Amino acid sequence: MPDKNKEGKKSVVLSLSLVIPKKIHISHAPGLCKHDRWMITHNIPQQLCYCALQSVCEAKQAITGLPASFQIPKMPGRHTAARAYSCCFSQGKKLSDALRISAYVFSTGLLMFTALVNSCSWFMQNINLGNFWQTVWLDFYDYMEGDEWTIFLIGAALVPALAFWGFNGILLVADITGKPTFITRYRIQLGKNDPVDTKKLCKAIYTVLGNQFFISFPMLVPMFYIMKWWDNTFSKELPTFQWFLVELSIFTVVEEILFYYTHRLGHHPVLYKHIHKKHHEWTAPIGLVSIYAHPVEHIVSNTLPVMTGPMIMGSHIVSVAAWFSIALVTTSISHCGYHLPLLPSPEFHDFHHLKFNQCYGVLGVLDFLHGTDKMFRQTKAFERHKILLGLTPLSESIPEPPKKAE
Repeated sequence: MPDKNKEGKKSVVLSLSLVIPKKIHISHAPGLCKHDRWMITHNIPQQLCYCALQSVCEAKQAITGLPASFQIPKMPGRHTAARAYSCCFSQGKKLSDALRISAYVFSTGLLMFTALVNSCSWFMQNINLGNFWQTVWLDFYDYMEGDEWTIFLIGAALVPALAFWGFNGILLVADITGKPTFITRYRIQLGKNDPVDTKKLCKAIYTVLGNQFFISFPMLVPMFYIMKWWDNTFSKELPTFQWFLVELSIFTVVEEILFYYTHRLGHHPVLYKHIHKKHHEWTAPIGLVSIYAHPVEHIVSNTLPVMTGPMIMGSHIVSVAAWFSIALVTTSISHCGYHLPLLPSPEFHDFHHLKFNQCYGVLGVLDFLHGTDKMFRQTKAFERHKILLGLTPLSESIPEPPKKAE
């Protein structure tokens, strides 16, 4: 038996000891569980859990004809002690399961990361690509005459912007024209944005450009001085490929933590109404919508989680340019609305736009730990949440169940 609330049980026993006989047949307490019946049969009333004690008291009240005014002391809810124990056990099991799965995910990721680093290191050493990129960087550095501010703007602003608009430009063609079918046949929410509302799209483009020019670019100014303080960002020696992979892993973890909690905070009713609701105007998102947001949200949830990792690590500008580009392209994939072959699955975040209160993070680890993906895990979208390795759309191979007739 689990530990009981001794004081609560003692008060119940004392209040009933004067009016309840010592013996009772178990037939008068049909609601008892098997364990409690055994305890009554063996005359162990002092060890009864609260639920058993209450059932016994109800039976004895019927036998002895206690006055109607007599009330059996009750804790909130029926079978509270048993439920409390069950709840604690359930929470403990959930936590242990979450920790075990997280350990499995991170250990598997670490093994894969180690294998990748070793493989890439061998490739770099044998193909001699390291010297190639080092030479390219030195040539570029000399061409810019070591102008750190210009180099920083090109690496932290121009290159990521070109990656963002280049990728989304291709998707916009499909969104507006419905062609090529090689892209549109992989649409997640069938019948949505087919084609996209041009008036709504123009509003999104204006907002995205405003966020980039008037928020993201000005935020690079303080970042420049922080990076310069590290005295490594503009080094003539590039970081090794192994170190870049380590930095990339750290950037990803930092982004996951900061984005999950700031994003979930944005769903607080007060903040959602005035700030985050703008982003959720698109229940079926497109790639461009990834940075379609209120200025406050763009600062707190979109920009700072991505910038923080490089500022903590004092990373090289080449690493910053690569990370910013990767972050913008991956968030565009998450919002694009198409589950394309060989690309990361956008099902997770697309489901968030569809249901609002699920799937707040990027990787999904914190959603699992906090239980904010329970509904998602019960859907066909979760079954489709994987990298598509074939050409058959997952909406065809794993279709939604037919809707029940009203």
